[in-house]
Amino acid sequence: MSLSSILVLHGPNLNLLGTREPEIYGSATLSDHVNTVKAEASSHGIAVADLQSASESELVSAIHQAKGTHDAIIINAGALTHYSWSLHDALRSFPGKVIEVHLSNPGAREDFRHVSVLAPVVDGSISGFGGMGYALAVQALLRLS
Repeated sequence: MSLSSILVLHGPNLNLLGTREPEIYGSATLSDHVNTVKAEASSHGIAVADLQSASESELVSAIHQAKGTHDAIIINAGALTHYSWSLHDALRSFPGKVIEVHLSNPGAREDFRHVSVLAPVVDGSISGFGGMGYALAVQALLRLS
């Protein structure tokens, strides 16, 4: 599989990055993280599209629309990670590679964050590396493709 296009999805509250709990999520903004993906991808000739939404249905629709348009998805679903079976099912139906990214390490946080319902349907999860996780996700997709 040749990698030519990546869709980057962000869930609820990630639009607040940079100001929301910087001791946990860092001081980089959502735009900073998307630009990290774009910089890493562009050096390999890969196009990047992105969407942030607090609406689970918008994220599901974006995954459905990604079929035939994007080769891979990088998703930071935020709190939806822990309970969104509709995202799980949508990602399961996506034919390309999917990498789950978390800025913090959910396993080192509150108990409810320890389970990802997305993990069984993604190709890999990257957590606890802050913004570096986005560059690592692009590198992982390159290696997997």
